[in-house]
Amino acid sequence: DVQLQASGGGLVQAGGSLRLSCATSGFTFDDYVIGWFRQAPGKEREGVSCISSDDGSTDYADSVRGRFTISSDNAKNTVYLQMNSLKPEDTAVYFCARAPLVDPISAQALNFPPRTTAYDRWGRGTLVTVSN
Repeated sequence: DVQLQASGGGLVQAGGSLRLSCATSGFTFDDYVIGWFRQAPGKEREGVSCISSDDGSTDYADSVRGRFTISSDNAKNTVYLQMNSLKPEDTAVYFCARAPLVDPISAQALNFPPRTTAYDRWGRGTLVTVSN
């Protein structure tokens, strides 16, 4: 059974930090892009960051570049999102998802803005709330 489980959300003050985890199982981790998305109430889902599990290539939304860092632990089939200098506008439900590392899907998944349709499996979201 393919699983992508996001965790680590919570309530933090502006300027604080939080680390999200995406634990995966049921598929060959190195064959996929793993992406983080977020959705705030009343807003469209947007890509936050992504990583290619085979070579470690990464990309970020301009709004989080320099504040967020994505990384992977291939031995644990887990992707992390370290979020620093959090702002109230970062408040959202955060999701992780996978996209196959095949052309052209991988390019659609890795290049910002990512195409949501490139990602074929989605995990349950974890809520991040940033207060003033």
